[in-house]
Amino acid sequence: MGTGLKLGINVGYWGGGPEDHTETVLAAERLGYDSVFTAEAYGSDCFTPLTWYAARTSRIKLGTSVAQLSARPPVTTAMHALTLDALSGGRVILGVGASGPQVVEGWYGQPFPKPLARTREYLDIMRQVWRREAPVTSAGPHYPLPYPGGAGLGKPLKSIVHPVRPRIPVYLGAEGPKNIALAAEIAQGWLPLFVDPAQIETLFGESLAGRPDDFEIAATVTTIITPDVAAALEIAKAPLAFYIGGMGAKDRNFHLDLIGRLGYAEEAARVQELFLDGRRAEAIKAVPDELADSISLLGPIERIRERLPLWRDSPVTTLLIAGVRDEPNLRALAELVHG
Repeated sequence: MGTGLKLGINVGYWGGGPEDHTETVLAAERLGYDSVFTAEAYGSDCFTPLTWYAARTSRIKLGTSVAQLSARPPVTTAMHALTLDALSGGRVILGVGASGPQVVEGWYGQPFPKPLARTREYLDIMRQVWRREAPVTSAGPHYPLPYPGGAGLGKPLKSIVHPVRPRIPVYLGAEGPKNIALAAEIAQGWLPLFVDPAQIETLFGESLAGRPDDFEIAATVTTIITPDVAAALEIAKAPLAFYIGGMGAKDRNFHLDLIGRLGYAEEAARVQELFLDGRRAEAIKAVPDELADSISLLGPIERIRERLPLWRDSPVTTLLIAGVRDEPNLRALAELVHG
């Protein structure tokens, strides 16, 4: 990939109180970062902060990583995207994902089954909205338009707004081989969460084989610049323990499955056991150092420089830096990547 590797930042979702990352976003734009991504779980949404940052910037691309499918009907997500895209001058990257059954059914009150079929149908409807070639219709079965029940008065409609771009780029948040293959087939990019650059080709090469030449892989990478590698590892292990142990049911956790594919199935099962038992500090310690290190960029800038070729030599096209907030360290990373 050489110097073609792009840099972005992922400021995530709010972890407690409101979090305004405007200064970080402005610094990233000044330093030539390509994009800023926001996220949502079951608290802050991804579009409102992104709109806040859009109003204060002029160039940096604006991505969602990810907007959850079950949070909104497909036409609503399409409306959010076309509105922000218009106000920002065509800067939106729409990352979407199916989330997991606990959030989908427990928070949104929607059925989780058939996430691949739902995703395919969802993207088709959004693209109809943006193309504006005809009134939007869908035979379903997941998002039938017009709705076949109710008052029986539904009619196909076409957006009253002419989108700035009839083809807003869509990336899929995906962890399993089938979902990644779907991204390569129908989306413009893939948003991996926990990814070891040295294993992408081995684990997902077959899934990615059919991707077009301009397909983007924008990987969120926990990045901690500090002389204390041990301390950085402890910080990086905390979210891993949370996702392995708490972001999914005991018998159905996609993050746990992914960590197993990376070669840490036994260790991940132990982390989950400790987390679900309420022993969270022990769960964090049980996350293997090698796992946290392989999917992150940790330590002094010299160490990060040494590990950067792993990412350059991988299929990843954009590093979404997560965890760096200050301009000096953002500048140091930009100099490493762009020279």
